[in-house]
Amino acid sequence: MKRKEFIKTCGLACLGISTMGLLLQGCVPTKNISAAILEENLIVPESNFFRKDKPLKYLIVRNDKLQFPIYLFRFSESKYTALYLQCTHQGNELNAYGDKLVCSAHGSEFDNKGNVTNGPATQALRSFPIQIEDQNILISLKKA
Repeated sequence: MKRKEFIKTCGLACLGISTMGLLLQGCVPTKNISAAILEENLIVPESNFFRKDKPLKYLIVRNDKLQFPIYLFRFSESKYTALYLQCTHQGNELNAYGDKLVCSAHGSEFDNKGNVTNGPATQALRSFPIQIEDQNILISLKKA
């Protein structure tokens, strides 16, 4: 094999592997929902986490009154975390990839508990208290 053909083949292989990784990230089941705000709580029915084939690990919850969506991650039947999808570095919206939240602007990464796993961000994400009542997840928007 000539040098030029080798470089071309390696370049195409790298491109294919990179594209496959992006496609597989897109296969993580997720769901964007709109939720109502009642008093100081965002109301999310627990049933949103369940589908015919497989329960979802997280939801992206939106409401027109919120500047950024909320990432609602389900650890177990009764344990959830709710995180504001605003990067603590420069305030850009984060993208959810399963257990990982990523800022496309500067590459900061956070885990599903809001902790920084990769900078330049240095502060954890804003989290919200959660209660479960009558098969609804209540995300408290009350400022501390």
